[in-house]
Amino acid sequence: MNTNQIEVRYSKLAEDSCCLSCGGAINYSKALPGETCADIGSGRGTDVLRLAESVGEIGFVYGVDVSDGMLAKASKNAEKLGVKNVRFVKSELEDIQITSEQVDLVISNCTINHAHNKLQAWSEIARILKKGGRFVVSDIYSIGQVPDEYRNDPVAVSECWAGSSTKDEYLQTLAQAGFTGIEILEESQPYPKGKIEVASFTIAGKKKCCG
Repeated sequence: MNTNQIEVRYSKLAEDSCCLSCGGAINYSKALPGETCADIGSGRGTDVLRLAESVGEIGFVYGVDVSDGMLAKASKNAEKLGVKNVRFVKSELEDIQITSEQVDLVISNCTINHAHNKLQAWSEIARILKKGGRFVVSDIYSIGQVPDEYRNDPVAVSECWAGSSTKDEYLQTLAQAGFTGIEILEESQPYPKGKIEVASFTIAGKKKCCG
């Protein structure tokens, strides 16, 4: 499924009551007062607003999403609650519109599996993080390769597993992007999707502070 299809589908879901997240990265995020944070795949902005409260008025939070509908809904939610220390940015995963080395903490829930080029997406996360900055990401990985028939299937895409890679591939990509101290904070048992099995996990790591 291409980016335009994803944008259309998730814009339609912006007003839906369904839960689009595969995990609770924010529950492990431990954002500190004064930090700058980014939520990649911020959807309706729920976690952005929670982060904004944690970092306080001297901190700042970016919400990054590709869906116009989700971004509009998130902006309305922030305005309704009077939250000023946030900004919602339309960006592809592989080209995040945030200045380099701007962010202390990146979180994401079930989004990076959508990236066509996962190494580029993770390299972008590394780029926007300050040296020593950290991420907490919930995502889905596949047990074996996802068959081609599911790669563009709307249901499989919306369930966030159509673009998933294997666990080994996922961890190798993190290393290639320059992250260290990778830690698996929680992990599900495999469960069936289509003709394969997948699993969800929440992982954390840091950008190298030097070198």
